[in-house]
Amino acid sequence: MRTNRLGRSAVEVTELGFGGGPLGGLFAPLDDGTAAATLSAAWDCGIRYFDTSPHYGIGHSERRTGDFLRGMPRGAFTLSTKVGRLLVAQDSRGGRDESFHVPANHRRVWDFSRDGVLRSVEDSLTRMGVDRIDLLFLHDAEEHFDTALRDGFPALAELRSQGMVGAIGAGMYHTGMLTRLVKETDADVVMLSGRYTLLDHSALDDLLPACTQRGVSVLAASVFNSGLLATPRPTDGASFDYAPASPDVLRRAHGIADICEAHGTTLPQAAMAFPLCHPTVAGIVLGMRSPEEVRHNVASFQADIPERLWADLREAGLLDERAPVGA
Repeated sequence: MRTNRLGRSAVEVTELGFGGGPLGGLFAPLDDGTAAATLSAAWDCGIRYFDTSPHYGIGHSERRTGDFLRGMPRGAFTLSTKVGRLLVAQDSRGGRDESFHVPANHRRVWDFSRDGVLRSVEDSLTRMGVDRIDLLFLHDAEEHFDTALRDGFPALAELRSQGMVGAIGAGMYHTGMLTRLVKETDADVVMLSGRYTLLDHSALDDLLPACTQRGVSVLAASVFNSGLLATPRPTDGASFDYAPASPDVLRRAHGIADICEAHGTTLPQAAMAFPLCHPTVAGIVLGMRSPEEVRHNVASFQADIPERLWADLREAGLLDERAPVGA
């Protein structure tokens, strides 16, 4: 699988990365054995970039990711995690976490201060059992952006200068805030959630031009827009950005699916390929929860996309004229 270097750093990622949200019990419970088998399948398929976060399953995703990767040569993979939420132990009293299907034995505390960032990294290293993190993101800082920019990012830069971290940036969905981060800091990379997909081209307005100008790489996450683009034909009630898709969005998705089918391509295959057509996008990150899902996604990722498909999408008014695609 091809790899790309992130910004001006020495860190490289495979173009398809493993997203660790499902390892934390996102949407449904997941046991340790299935998590390990899923990670093993990803490794066997050539994926070498693994992304996680303390937020995912209040530590479960980091622990499971670390348990697997500790058995692999340290120089053979790229590992990223995130800061912004500290995990504080508590008595779960039999309750479940509000966001993930795990016992509520910790609570999250927002903290983008320097001390909070350093403590979060120390906790993550302990949970994962590794000696360093290749790639570190400010996570979901939309409601805390000024603090994250003023205090959190300099802490990331400090860790990078010490060699504790190889590359730094932020993972968010808000393109305007990420654009400001790119323009005002020396970030290496940003992880963009759901704003450069077949259905949402809004990153072309501000973020992607800024990243191109500043030499900052982009990792595209939520390329299926939380489900709508994950199947060959959208279904009624399908989710778009974690809410039921509107009739207009469903209509557009069906239009894209029609053109994909006419070219012998599926909607998920095109959804994976589209972001990587932009030269600033270094990779996409997919959350996966089973070995079967890994193998299916990798096969879809490796499918050839006819160049005429992109032209037909443009002619149908379904693809932004500014989006670089094919030759």
